[in-house]
Formats: sequence, structure tokens, C-alpha cells
Amino acid sequence: MNIVNKLTIRHLKQNKRRTLVTIIGVIISVAMLTAVATIGVSFMDLLKRQTIAEGGNWHVLYHDLNEKQLEAVQKDPNTKEVILSKDRGYATLEGGKDPYKPYLFIKEYNEKGFAQFPIELSSGRYPQKANEVVISDEIKKGAGVDYKIGDVLKLDVGKRHALDEEINEPLDQSFSYMTDQNGKSEEKLVDLKTEEYTVVGTIKRPTWEQPWAPGYTILSYLDQEKMKEVNTSVVLKKLKGSLFADTEKFAKANKIEDQQYEFNYDLLNYSGIIKNGGMRTTLYTLSAIIMTIIIVGSVSLIYNAFAISVAERSRHLGMLSSVGATRTQKRNSVFFEGAVIGLTSIPIGIIAGLVGMGITFMFINKMIEGALGISEKLEVTVTFGSILVVVLVSILTIFISTFIPAKRASRISAIDAIRQTKDLKLTRKAVKTSKLVRKMFGMEAEIGLKNLKRNKRRYQATVFSLVISIILFLSVSFFTDNLKKSLELSQVGGADYDIYIELGHEGDDQFVQSIVSMDDVTEYNIIKDVPGKSITSWVDKDMAGDQLQTTADFKEQFKDGKYQYYINLYALNDESLKSYADQVGANYEQLQNSLSAIAINTIQYEDEEAGRYVETKNIHAKVGDKLSLNTEDWETEKEEKLDQITIAALTDQKPMGVFDNGGIINVVLIVSESTLNQLGDGVLVEEENSPSLYLKSKDPIDTQKQIEEIENIRHYVENYYKDRQDNQQMILLMSVFTYGFITLITLISIANILNTISTSISLRKREFAMLKSMGMTPKGFNKMINYESIFYGIKALLYGLPISIVIMYLMYRALMNSFDYVFTLPWLSLLYAVIAVFLIVSIAMLYSSAKVKKENIIDALKQENI
Repeated sequence: MNIVNKLTIRHLKQNKRRTLVTIIGVIISVAMLTAVATIGVSFMDLLKRQTIAEGGNWHVLYHDLNEKQLEAVQKDPNTKEVILSKDRGYATLEGGKDPYKPYLFIKEYNEKGFAQFPIELSSGRYPQKANEVVISDEIKKGAGVDYKIGDVLKLDVGKRHALDEEINEPLDQSFSYMTDQNGKSEEKLVDLKTEEYTVVGTIKRPTWEQPWAPGYTILSYLDQEKMKEVNTSVVLKKLKGSLFADTEKFAKANKIEDQQYEFNYDLLNYSGIIKNGGMRTTLYTLSAIIMTIIIVGSVSLIYNAFAISVAERSRHLGMLSSVGATRTQKRNSVFFEGAVIGLTSIPIGIIAGLVGMGITFMFINKMIEGALGISEKLEVTVTFGSILVVVLVSILTIFISTFIPAKRASRISAIDAIRQTKDLKLTRKAVKTSKLVRKMFGMEAEIGLKNLKRNKRRYQATVFSLVISIILFLSVSFFTDNLKKSLELSQVGGADYDIYIELGHEGDDQFVQSIVSMDDVTEYNIIKDVPGKSITSWVDKDMAGDQLQTTADFKEQFKDGKYQYYINLYALNDESLKSYADQVGANYEQLQNSLSAIAINTIQYEDEEAGRYVETKNIHAKVGDKLSLNTEDWETEKEEKLDQITIAALTDQKPMGVFDNGGIINVVLIVSESTLNQLGDGVLVEEENSPSLYLKSKDPIDTQKQIEEIENIRHYVENYYKDRQDNQQMILLMSVFTYGFITLITLISIANILNTISTSISLRKREFAMLKSMGMTPKGFNKMINYESIFYGIKALLYGLPISIVIMYLMYRALMNSFDYVFTLPWLSLLYAVIAVFLIVSIAMLYSSAKVKKENIIDALKQENI
């Protein structure tokens, strides 16, 4: 080690406080990078494990492959594992107590299937022969049939077919048991074949068996020699971006039809393989923007620490220069200081980040498990790649942070450094202030502004820290809000309720009242639509949506200067309508007493051709506009006039249970039941217009059981709990990730500001002592500090807000590769940022100045560093 490096280490040891502050700054920065990388990797790992736990570990599934096709799959170089399965069929469960679950569902797997799919053994063993089965514990719990290990089951196995001849396809587990309104079966088992099975074990209810599925699952061993066609799930060795094209090419070469294979998109997406090119571009662009923001924030935090360190070492470096140190040696001295601090801080920062995430995940696991019933837990996942990225980015950050101070250090001359005169070369013009400042705010404000101008470099460093903090907060806040919006938009068409019940029977009022009064029911809507009528409206060109006017496919909708819309008409009962009207700001009395409607003027749909999810205004109407409604005869295609309906309110919020199917040529109108009855003198009121009940519940499965227990007439009930659970799970997990990220960024920003301002104030002890010695009172000193805080805040906002808006727009443009919605500024976040800047700056200035006040004037005047 050369003499300059030895002196650098000695200087670090002598200035322990400054060295510690610098090390802490680097540790915080590295911990932030580690936390962000760990959060990303850990969440992807959780989603992968949860997907495997719910649907098994496979990437591509081929249906009904023959021997030759199966052999081709097994010999493919990229095939790692092959899992064979077959849905054997259904058999009647003798003695079952659940009338809506009357079957046993027999599914067969080979050995690898029992290992790769989420099958949890309760007792006994897995089947090893074709005549052996494991049965679900639910058979005893739900059906009251107690099979024992060793029992022999003689079953007539076949396929489910609907009695309705229009339904040609066999029914699978996704279709609940079909009955009429009186509970009589509307399906039968066909192609029956008698089989004997020996029970060798019991399993917990498989995750793929929905609670409303008609058959209890029993699993048998698949004898490949007896099977002519089998389902083949494939686990691939290497996952590449060309996977989809390669599979398509392989299928064509082996005469496998398109409908014969499917991809496990969830597992592939969480493994980084995304089919949608626009979505892939979006993710890469957003990742680049976020990583740039993180690096800039880290550089800002570390740069300030090193810049202040070099400022304090300027006299030390000048003395080295006076005894022969070259510019290169002085520059390398700063780089060496960065290397020493990096070697100390990076390992500690990585450990701190991992420990912090471990503690955070402990609290998060309780929340997401309780809210969603997720079986898997968040685990701190560390990969070689993620740690390598953290180390490389940290090294790059430290290098960038030390580069400018090192360059500055190399230029320090011996005389200037020893005399400490470099920062005192001021002109009258440089510290000139407007007379308006003194008139409006007083002498203290003018002195404060002159101080900032005299200490321009420190002032700029503080403002820079504030600007970076504003950008970090607003950019990440915008990112989180838009990520959630994009996720919700990508799930367009998903059910926004848990349970759907078709009403229209005598005595339903009491039935509905019993349901909505259940403890678990949190929200409900009763809606009547018009399924048997085609309702249209011709609107003026200037009222038509932009997408409709610019899309060539809809030119046929244009006639005589007007565009034709199809109207989806929904009537809410009085209670549901009042609640919805209050929610969107509509006049409930107007909706009840006149032909008025609430129009939903914003639609969300997937543009498959463009590969984007779109949110747009589908009609440019105003409150008070009238729409002339017509009915169209399907056979003659002639229109008959109904009535004019007045738009009472416009909104983008749909009532629960209402869908905007049909895209840009459809408009949803929400009306009262009285309006529906009056339109066209009641021509829309028919028997088919039976109302429907939509529910949200804390426990949808238990609620469905309670409904089935209290109903006298068999209603059609559909449970969308699983679909909603998947959607909510993804949104909640993403919310936890993004809000955790924004909290982390906010804390780092606050630490950055406090560190910069407190250090800046500390270095101005001599200046403050001089002002006090000239007669400045404590009150005047406080006023000066307050005005300086205001100047810092205003200057930071003048730079930070425009730059943040530009970055937000860049993020928005990146999202537009896969989504299409209007750019809106996060006004609430902007307000928070403005308040936070002045609040944090004031606290930092007051805290730092309070410590300076305790300093002895004589001792402070003796201080050599300026």
C-alpha cells in the first residue's frame, strides 16, 4: 500500500463521524437496491410456487396424443419431464347426501403426475396399478360416505351428457350439476363401463376441484399400455422467448391440432416468458426506468456523502500536494476512499436489505394469508443473478459518486487548499438579491438568501437532493397507481361479484331478504336486463367516440351523419339504484320519476389485433342529452321507435354485475325498474326479463351452502369465487409490492434530505457564529432559517415537479405498448409532495440549527472548514 493510501485510511479513522455518515449512506443505498431486487425475485418465486400449488408444475399441455405423437414429445431435446394423465369419467356415488354433488370423478396419472401435481396424501399410499385408487377426504365430509383403505369399489364409469340435445359436448368438472327449477336432473351418464378399484389411500381435496364441481375426485394409476390417447403435460428444460413459436412448429410437424395444446401462461409469465410482445416491451422499458430512478437516487445519496467528505479533506489534500503529491495520486486517493467504504458497506448493505425483507415478509405473510387464503408464503429468495446485479450497480454507483469529487480533488492547488479561500471568491453580483425580498419578508430573508448564494455549491447540493427525492416519490407513486390500473385493465371481463343467482320465482322477495341479511354478505345488487331485445340508438357524429370514428371496421355503423350504437339496458331495483346513484352523483328522484338513465361512457376491452388493453370514452355525451331508443326486429331488421331517454349522469363506474360486452359500439344505460316498464309502453317487459341477484361475500363457499339450505325452489346459482380470488390475489400482491417499494423510496428520500441539510448546516457553524457576534437575535436567526427552508422548497419544486411529470409521461408511454388509457396527473401525490418537501426541509433545518445554537461563538469562529 502506497503512502497516499495509508494517509487516506488514517484520515478516515481520524474523522470517524464523517466516515460513519458516508458508510451509513452507502449501506442505506445498497440495502435499498438489495430490497428492491429481493422483493422482485421473491414475489415472482411466490407466484410461481402458488401457481404450481394450485395447478401443477408444467409448461405445455397436449390433449389426446396418440402413441407416435407421445413418442415425439418424449424424444424432444427440450423435454425434461413428461406427465401423463387421463380424465377417466364419472360414476354415481351411492349413498351420497349432497344432491348437487352426486358423482365420483375418476382421474388417472402416471407416477410423475402424483409428484408434479398438487396432490397431498392424507393416509395410505399412491396407486401403483390401474385398479388402485386414492379417494378424497371430502367424500366423507361432504357426502357422508365413509370408504376405508382396502375397500373394493365396483363403479359404472361413463361421461356426463346434458339432456338438452343442443349441448353436444360432454360436461366436465367446470360445469355444476344440471337440474331444472324443481331440482330434477337434466343430465345423464353415457358410455358406461364397469370398473373395479381397490382403495389404497386418501388425499386432501385437490385444489383444481371447485367446491361446486359435481364429482368428488378419486385418482387412479394410468396404465399407458391400455391407453390409446393420453393427455401429456410437459416440463421443459430451458425456457426461451421462442417457446411459443417452437411449440407451434413442433405441433405442425407432428400433426397436432391447434386446439390440442395449451400453455401454462401464468407459470411462464412468472418465469419471465411473455407471449405478448407489447407487454414484454412494456415490462423491459418500465424496468429500465425504475432501475435508472433507483441508481440516480443512490448516486445522489452517496455523492453528497463523498462530496462533503472531499470538501472537508480539501486542506488535507492541499498539504499532500505541497509535499509532492501529483494530481493522479490525489484523484486516486478519493477513488481509494470509495473502494474502502464500498468493501465495508456493500456486504453490510446486502445483509441489512435481506434481513429487512425477511422481517417485512413475516408481517406481509400474515396479511395476505388471512385476506386470500394463499397456501404458499413469501420467502426471501436470493439468486446469484440478483446479488450480482446489486453488487455491480453498487460499485457503479460508488464510482459515479466519487468521480466528480475525485476530479475536483485532483485540481486543488496547495495554496488555495491550505488557505481555504476557494469558496470565498465572490462578487457583489453573485450575492445580489432583489429589494422586493427585503420589503416583503424582512432583512432576515435577505440575509438567508445571500447565505444560500454565497454557499452556492452546498445550496445546489441540497436542492439537488430535494429534487431527486421529489422525482423518486412522484415517479414511484405514479408507477404504482398505473401498475394497478394496468393489472385491473388486463383482467377486463372478469366477474366483479362472488355469487350469481337467477331469480323470478314466486316468493323470491323473502328468499332474497334471507340471503342479503346473512352475516357474510358484504354487498349485493338486484339487476334486470333485456336479453330478448336488440336496442339501438343513432347519435350525432360529434357525440360518437373517437375509436368508433377512426376504426374502419365500423364504417357500416355510419349513416346520414349519425353512428349506430347498441344499447345494453339494465334496471336496478329501488334500493340498489339509490345506492348506485349516490355513488356516481346522480339524482335518484329524477331516475325514478322520468325517463332518465345513468350512462357508462368509459369502456375497457382487449384489442387482440393491436395486442393492447384499451380504456377509452365510447361516447362523448353530456348530462341532459337525449338518446332516441329503437328496437330492431332480428328477422326483418326493421327498427321500431321506443322513447327518448335523458342522460341524468355520466360515469366510468359500473354497478356490480353489469358488463360492457360489445366494445366501442355498445353503451350501457342504468335505469330504474319504473323506467324499464314505461319504455315503449312496456314492450320491453317480458317473462325472460327475470331479475338476478349478485353478491359479494366474506366466505362465498359457506354462503352458497347456506343459500342451498334455505331455498325451497331450485334456483340457478353460479359461484365465481375462484375467478375473483385469482384476480384479487394478483392485485393485492402487486399492491403490497408497489406500496412497499414506495415506502422504501420515501424513507430513503427523507434520509437523503436530512443527511444533506444537517451536514450543510453543520459546515456553516462559523458563518452563523459571525452573524450572532454582529447582533443577530435568536428570533432573527429562526426567521432566517425559516426563509431559507422556503427558498430550498420553492427551488426544489420548480425543478422537481416538471422533471417528475416528464418521467411520468415516459412511464405512461412505456405502458402504452400494452395498454391504452388517458394520461392523468396524480394530483393527490403532487399535493403530498409539495407538503412533504416544506415539512421535511423545515424539520431538518430546525433540528440542525438547534444543535448549532448550542455552539460557543468563539469556538465556532475558530473553525477552519467553511
